[in-house]
Amino acid sequence: MKNNGFHIAKMLVILFLIVGVVMPLVTLIWNINPQDIAKIAASPQFQPMMIHSLVATSVATLISVSLALALAWCVNRTHIKYKAVFSMLFTLPMLIPSISHGMGLVLLLGDNGILTNLLGLDIGLYGYPGIIIGSILYSFPVAFLMLTDIFKYEDYTVYEAAQVLGLSKSQQFLRITLPNLKGALISVIFAVFTMIFTDYGVPLVVGGKLMTLPVYMYREVIGLLDFSKGAIIGIILLIPAFIAFLIDLKSDENSNASTVTKQYQIETNKKRDTFAYMLCIITVIFISLPILAFIYLSFVKQFPVDMSFSFDNIKKSLDLGVILYLKNGLAIAFATSLIGTVVIYFTAYITARSPKTFTNLAIHLISLITLAIPGVVLGLCYVLFFKGNPIYGTLIILILVNSVHFFASPYLVAYHSLHKFNKNLEDISATMGISKLQMLKDVYLPSTKDSLIEVFSYLFVNCMVTISAVSFLANFKNLPIALLIPQFDAQSLIEATAFVSIIILLVNGIMKMAIYLIKRFLLSEE
Repeated sequence: MKNNGFHIAKMLVILFLIVGVVMPLVTLIWNINPQDIAKIAASPQFQPMMIHSLVATSVATLISVSLALALAWCVNRTHIKYKAVFSMLFTLPMLIPSISHGMGLVLLLGDNGILTNLLGLDIGLYGYPGIIIGSILYSFPVAFLMLTDIFKYEDYTVYEAAQVLGLSKSQQFLRITLPNLKGALISVIFAVFTMIFTDYGVPLVVGGKLMTLPVYMYREVIGLLDFSKGAIIGIILLIPAFIAFLIDLKSDENSNASTVTKQYQIETNKKRDTFAYMLCIITVIFISLPILAFIYLSFVKQFPVDMSFSFDNIKKSLDLGVILYLKNGLAIAFATSLIGTVVIYFTAYITARSPKTFTNLAIHLISLITLAIPGVVLGLCYVLFFKGNPIYGTLIILILVNSVHFFASPYLVAYHSLHKFNKNLEDISATMGISKLQMLKDVYLPSTKDSLIEVFSYLFVNCMVTISAVSFLANFKNLPIALLIPQFDAQSLIEATAFVSIIILLVNGIMKMAIYLIKRFLLSEE
């Protein structure tokens, strides 16, 4: 009887996943025209698009995850100052849409770019270089957040034992740190891979003649309204999620979670700290340049014809109703963050701290699948499934689609945080007559509050920047501010587009600062 509340909450999670993920996806598959499958497979474009997508995604994923791992190590395993500030700056690329990174790169390194003209650079931006650079900017903050969170749950007693045995720092890293990170690292690799593989914003702007699968899908669905072909490409883009689930499941079975009995002790090492400073500063400069260039663009008369300072674009944007759409975006972001954090954390609690039954494994699989569903495809799913429903055309459906769209990454953060606790805690609590909800309230929530705050922050920021999942579902009344970017871009109002991105950047920057202050307050209370 003591776990009745837990079972009721679990049933609500299952209902959420069925209505929010499974049924819309089934409806999408049901609407596929079998004849289109043969047409796409026989198309001369298909094989090159697949190769382009795989090559660009693989290279960008390798660099992105490596950079994120190095930065997570710098923040958690060195004595550098201003770690919280660096951590916040590393997430700057998350504060604007991916399409804005592409535009920032064009402004910097395009044919008439600032650095191109100033330094005489010509990196051949359009094609692989632009897609890879833009994808790294777009994806590595997520990998950094996931990895830096895992570093916090390492037990230092293992390292003390290694020192007694005479293992060097490099041997400790290879034999202790990497094995401890193995499960999380595999999840991060597939999370970043699927993020890049399914993104159309960056390749749409800097891809040039090199077309990827998401761009093709975007043009078929948005441009030609060919839902069947878009759905087929969307199903192909789901494949990495299934692979991620199988590998993640195997790594979980072989992992040995343990309770942290002693926090990691960082030794003094000036050479290590100097290297960490250099890497962090170079990274901040690298990720800031496109954003600064984009800010500059919003205050010029007309790029690149008239680069004189002007507020005309800001006035024009305000006349077009930016404030109204900002209110919509804020309402959607706050509601999604509050509801999504509760659902995501409890879902992670079910899968990480319960036996691997068929139901729990199914919940885990569905949760991972949401990562690989491209926003455009998810929006299409919702159009086909919810059309005619009372929530269609309201803010509620935008909140629901965003909750599902951004479910997987914060779910994995919470899942791996909860999974690190000793697996025998549930047996001990059951013996003592402590309910699962009581364990959640008194043990797990206080111990993982940092992860919980990051989940809220991640959902808010991504709701403010997304333009994909909501594109089919928004109307004049509930249009979020991010959707003004493709609208202004289609009208060649590139400077106004920049200003909208600056507003989104400021809002998300304020949220990140608030999260930073909350974390400091919680830390001071401990």
